[in-house]
Amino acid sequence: MYYLPQQNLRNNKYPTDKFIARAAQHILQIQPPSLEDVLAEGKRVIVLGGGDTGADCVGTAIRQKALSVHQFELLPKPPEQRTNENPWPQWALILRTSSSHEEGCVRDYSVLTKRLSGENGRLKKLHAVRLSWIKDTATGQMKMSEIPGSEFEMDCDLLLLAMGFTGPVKKGMLEEFGVALDARGNVACDAYKMTSVEGVFTAGDMTRGQSLVVWAIFEGRSAAQGVDRYLTQKAVSKH
Repeated sequence: MYYLPQQNLRNNKYPTDKFIARAAQHILQIQPPSLEDVLAEGKRVIVLGGGDTGADCVGTAIRQKALSVHQFELLPKPPEQRTNENPWPQWALILRTSSSHEEGCVRDYSVLTKRLSGENGRLKKLHAVRLSWIKDTATGQMKMSEIPGSEFEMDCDLLLLAMGFTGPVKKGMLEEFGVALDARGNVACDAYKMTSVEGVFTAGDMTRGQSLVVWAIFEGRSAAQGVDRYLTQKAVSKH
């Protein structure tokens, strides 16, 4: 979340020094690590994560004239066509190639990063291992295991983290509210976005899982309608 917003500011012809730091603090609510520009030019770039954000990082690095761009994904390479286990109308779990990938990127799958190494505070190498994915016959879930002897290292000057959303943080607010979770570990809700706890509502990634901002907007509006319905009915019942 520090790399991509910088490029957006450059594309809109904003100054990219102190303004970037202010934008990071006030818009993203984060403390920037420095006032330096983060640029991929002339660097060996590795992107961790195979989703939309990862693709954005790939495209940005290529256009910034990176020396090389590799994208590592923890999960296996998806099939090019639907399998029998993934029929319509389910979301198609197939390989997707964006315009960013077409510009020149090496994609690799079933790769787990183990550690990073470098010198004088500068990243130099990424150390990883290849994975095997096997379906658990009892649960039906895919489980990963490291392949013995498959360890490898790769030169890396810039590492971009674009790893996927694994569900809302349970410790803290969710545990204190005591809301029920669905099978995917997201917050369960009814048709009006109310959780298992009366008067507590949910929306967006918290209940839907990772998705696009347009869904977040829609979910927020739906939750607002649910809150209005709940408060209106509550007010009527009092009278």
